[in-house]
Amino acid sequence: MKRSSTDMKVYKFEIFTAIIEKNIRQGVFAPGHKLPSVREIKEQYQLSISTVQNGYAYLLMRGLVESIPKSGYYVTAKPIRPERSEKVKRSPVVRDAVFKKHLELTTSLKSGRKFSEFNVAAPGDLLIPHKLLLRTMQEVIRQQSAGLLRYYPSNGLTELKNRIIQRASAYQSIIDPDELMITDGALQALYIALTSVCNAGDIIAVESPCVFSVLEVIRVLRLKVIEIPVSVSQGFDIAFLRKACQNNSVKAVIVTPNFHNPTGTLLSDEQKQELLSVALRYNVAVIENDIYGDLNFRGERPSTIKSFDESGIVLSYSSYAKTLAPGIRLGWLAAGKFMQRAEQIKFALGSTVSPLYQETVNRLLSRSSYDRHVRSFRMQLARNAYLAVSLLSDYFPDKTAVHVPPGGYNLWVRMPDDTDMQHFYAHCEKVGVRFTPGYTFSFSGTFSKHFRLVFADKFSPERIKAIRLAGLKFR
Repeated sequence: MKRSSTDMKVYKFEIFTAIIEKNIRQGVFAPGHKLPSVREIKEQYQLSISTVQNGYAYLLMRGLVESIPKSGYYVTAKPIRPERSEKVKRSPVVRDAVFKKHLELTTSLKSGRKFSEFNVAAPGDLLIPHKLLLRTMQEVIRQQSAGLLRYYPSNGLTELKNRIIQRASAYQSIIDPDELMITDGALQALYIALTSVCNAGDIIAVESPCVFSVLEVIRVLRLKVIEIPVSVSQGFDIAFLRKACQNNSVKAVIVTPNFHNPTGTLLSDEQKQELLSVALRYNVAVIENDIYGDLNFRGERPSTIKSFDESGIVLSYSSYAKTLAPGIRLGWLAAGKFMQRAEQIKFALGSTVSPLYQETVNRLLSRSSYDRHVRSFRMQLARNAYLAVSLLSDYFPDKTAVHVPPGGYNLWVRMPDDTDMQHFYAHCEKVGVRFTPGYTFSFSGTFSKHFRLVFADKFSPERIKAIRLAGLKFR
């Protein structure tokens, strides 16, 4: 990551990282060269262990080195290319999924100082249909009583699955009952999908930027990644994916075609079909995240990649945490031809998803109340999106880049190149506002000038003031 001329802070770890980087770029350290251990660097340069570890983390994020568990740090096996500006197309680079945990940057603070939080991708308290959910849960408890304390079918309540299949058919997504399972939220669905098609060390393609939670699942599974660029204007770079598949043995691609988090982009039907054709050509499983698909601001509900698939190569998943409440841990996975393996993994993770959640969502889907709520929710999100863009336009620097997404939860904001982002986040902390830093959306640290703003809660006067204070200092 290059620092601008106005950002001259020197980190202690640069004492040794500058030398290592120079030797790598000049070819003194060849690909595969083993680098000194943390303890050796500590003793040689009289640094603390944490400083040395931060230095190696810096080199990892730049793609210059890779970490092999129980062995040490090595110069990346791929040749290092000269640094290029973001406008120049990048070549696919396979990186180990090494990632710092940024959990507190993407979750709500439950205690301590109060913040205006725009960093949590979940419906805010004022947009959650509390009365509808609690009333429905009470009905379920009264009628099902002790039956809710028993095991439910491993793959989920049959009636609930049938309703999900029926709803999917409305946007031409045909799901076979034998390929559908109910999961404990979207992340479990993703975990099952990935472990159904990949083993540790396999290469997968992933969107860049990509949401933190997905990157964490990849890290835990010890997969290698190729980051596929996603732009706010063009969406997922399918040509880049094709090139990656030509040059690497890619096992799967994770993609959010409908209202991508964080950019908000929506792929056209033609783009979805083209992506599917690349996957079929190179036998790459498509893991489709459709968690935001119901949250379109205008027009009809968009199609899914699965709606074009007749081969079973697409694994599509979603959940109700984004449309109802984050505490409703209920999702689903249509695993296609990978169902047999997915079923085994699901059973190993826990055979039953909460019967109360299953019965509650089933009852909501059986009535018009869920659709009424989603229509109202979509309208509020659209209003929030336009308001957030207006606030950024009024109070942030003139060269701040942002656009109104066609659906979803997020604004992907790029600050001017001369912005000291460390100073920006420190100022945000001071005035009591939180955004999600762009560097949490990639293994490579590419998006240092970006941040995500989540607009899934009502804009109170305090929240509006927080955005104003965050931006005015930098105008």
